[in-house]
Amino acid sequence: MRQFLVSLFSFFVVFSFSQSRDSLSLKGKVNAYVSNLEGVYVINLKTEHTVFTDETGNFTIKASVGDTLVFSGLQFKRKEVVLCEEDFGSEILDVHLVAIAHELNEVMVRNYSNINAISLGIVSPNLRTYTPAERKLATASSARLNPQGLDPIINLISGRTAMLKKEVAVEKKETYMAMLEKMFDKEHFINTLHLPLDYIKGFEYYVVDNQKFTKILDTKNKTTIEFLLGELAEKYKEIIACENQ
Repeated sequence: MRQFLVSLFSFFVVFSFSQSRDSLSLKGKVNAYVSNLEGVYVINLKTEHTVFTDETGNFTIKASVGDTLVFSGLQFKRKEVVLCEEDFGSEILDVHLVAIAHELNEVMVRNYSNINAISLGIVSPNLRTYTPAERKLATASSARLNPQGLDPIINLISGRTAMLKKEVAVEKKETYMAMLEKMFDKEHFINTLHLPLDYIKGFEYYVVDNQKFTKILDTKNKTTIEFLLGELAEKYKEIIACENQ
């Protein structure tokens, strides 16, 4: 049994080392017949990692052999490059983009806020977005995001996955508390709900632990939220009264 565990551990160490070695920082340069090459999207379709080129077209992105990089920008035709071993052997990956010619009589720029990877068709609108804590958990526990590795298994055994789940839960509670504090100021808790000042923060933790309340909070219906908040405030004041007896 001991020999089996030693062999298994050695396999994990060797495999993890080879996996970290496969993921490299790839330096590249976009070339095109334009003067400013800043802001071209460079997306690794496998990892969903995105970077942008600088003014001279340079970029650096984490990638492995077999990954597909997508290059796209407002003034360029979209291009996909499947990485091979030779690309990592060269000092810089050279990518040539074809500029799109636009003939316009008049251009009026009103708002850039709607220009993003989704509006440009680079990323699917149905693609899930992650918070920082959710991204760590997904990377540590998802076979899809670690298609070549045993990281999900190692993280499960080591307890890292459980720790990251707790981080996600804490982050979620902090988000709910920020939403609550944005909707209601301290005067509401003191004058309307009649809560002592020293107990306001404790009451916020109390309500974000209530799944029924957080579901209502997600709807952002202030009238319903305020009604349920009043009910929970009465229950919380009963708890305070019992503790002070």
